[in-house]
Amino acid sequence: MAYTILAINPGSTSTKIALFEDEKQIFIKTIRHTAEEIGKFPNISSQFTFRKELILSELKQAGIELSKVHAIVGRGGLIKPIESGVYEVNPAMLRDMEVPVMGEHASNLGGLIAYHLARELGAEVKAFIADPVVVDEMSPLARISGHPEIPRVSIFHALNQKSIARLHAKSTGKKYEELNLIIAHLGGGISVSAHKQGKVIDTNNALDGDGPFSPERSGGLPAGALVKLCFSGTKSPHEIKKMLCGAGGFVGYLHTNNTIEIIEKAASDPQWNLLLEAMCYQIAKEIGAMASVLEGQVDAILLTGGIAHAPRVTDAIAKRVQFIAPVKIYPGEDEMRALAQNGLMVLKGELTPKVYR
Repeated sequence: MAYTILAINPGSTSTKIALFEDEKQIFIKTIRHTAEEIGKFPNISSQFTFRKELILSELKQAGIELSKVHAIVGRGGLIKPIESGVYEVNPAMLRDMEVPVMGEHASNLGGLIAYHLARELGAEVKAFIADPVVVDEMSPLARISGHPEIPRVSIFHALNQKSIARLHAKSTGKKYEELNLIIAHLGGGISVSAHKQGKVIDTNNALDGDGPFSPERSGGLPAGALVKLCFSGTKSPHEIKKMLCGAGGFVGYLHTNNTIEIIEKAASDPQWNLLLEAMCYQIAKEIGAMASVLEGQVDAILLTGGIAHAPRVTDAIAKRVQFIAPVKIYPGEDEMRALAQNGLMVLKGELTPKVYR
């Protein structure tokens, strides 16, 4: 029996949907949202009906009958920290997606839309999320920050990292749980993580102020200078938060988050080249730090995410870290396939969904 799975992945400026029959992708669509469209809504949760109706419209135009779907898998959002795995959307999760406990992000809508579409199809259709950004497997040592009121937290590109880790393990004839890996997801945000035998024991908070800077996030900033700026009266709390996530990194320095443009201009502009090199330098430093977390026992370093399509970036990183372990490139982030595969494993009985509490 072939299973049909709908994957839903809401982002800040788009909503991606894809339909799979078992592992075969039969439909994919990226619905773009303009700043004007999104700007009409006071918060993320108020976009629910807008995005849901767009999804239904696109599926109808494509001639796709939702009645044939066996499961719907949404991208998980900023809910409470949880173990890696697949979770069936339940009332507790719905509450934490509607009123986010870890902050607002469009990915919170993934589970919400999946749940309500599944309910409309009947009790036999289940809604799931898989490996959301709040997957937390950090070791006790990694949680210590330096002050008890500010513990380190795990927010990273769990879905893509876990998927790429399993893909790499399969290519070597081993299981993910048998390997020690360092994985760097290079995108609008950057997360670098130490995977020890199937668990992410340390990672940088890729959302709001930790690790390397990225196209639109500041990464770790000097704490004293940041405190002074917060109390200078020159910027509002909203502006400070925007500096950390959205208007930091390349956006702050160069007023663009377009990595292709930056790479092109870096070829002739020394300042643009310096900043591009600085990002690669910081990523390599973070990889080196994760190597120490794994005590030097590293089977491979994997570079993934959208920016991993750029040899100018991956070569600069590899040059600094290839002495640690072999560097492998897995460009892109096939999150739609990863979502669908997690749902398929549940439908086939290969995975038992976990319960969110």
